Amino acid sequence: MTSRLTSGERSFASKSVPAHLARGVIGFGLLAGSIALAPVFGVLGLLLLPVGVLALRGCPMCWAIGLIQTISRGRLQRSCTDDACHLTRAGRRAGGR
Repeated sequence: MTSRLTSGERSFASKSVPAHLARGVIGFGLLAGSIALAPVFGVLGLLLLPVGVLALRGCPMCWAIGLIQTISRGRLQRSCTDDACHLTRAGRRAGGR
């Protein structure tokens, strides 16, 4: 049985790697900007913080997980049986080469 993404699992992947990297540049830029502008604008500078977190879809680790998911999309496949799950390259069987 091949397992697809179920409703209990969350995907942070983007449609393409360049789109994901662009979202990362925007998100990390806004996070850095909010910290850099805090001494100048005070609390108003920190208003960029939630926008940066939104661009990263949660947190920097969520963005990194999404990058890995985006790169591996279509290349890796999870096959599960009753006792275990195996990660294989797409188009190959769990026991084959």
